[in-house]
Amino acid sequence: MGRLRYDGHSDPIVIDDETLAHLKLVIATKLRRQESFMMTWKPVDGGIDRRASVWIHPAIPLQFGFDQPDIHVVDPRRIQEIMQGLNATGELVLDHLSDL
Repeated sequence: MGRLRYDGHSDPIVIDDETLAHLKLVIATKLRRQESFMMTWKPVDGGIDRRASVWIHPAIPLQFGFDQPDIHVVDPRRIQEIMQGLNATGELVLDHLSDL
């Protein structure tokens, strides 16, 4: 399981390595275009939050951590599906991405 660390202070968002590899490309593309967006997920740590959201902005640090040292092969169709959903709503919802 990989980790997406947001802002350098928050607990990491735990995501499987393959999905995280796809998210890395989608998020990098949006930020390179200076396009901010909302990202929402269900934390798995058992904390008090049942759902969490953060505003993804180019000025806020992100770190992608992978358990596997090898670079994952990404599926262009999966990237396109994630990007289309994000562009349609303005929100990247992580809940179902492991199923794509």
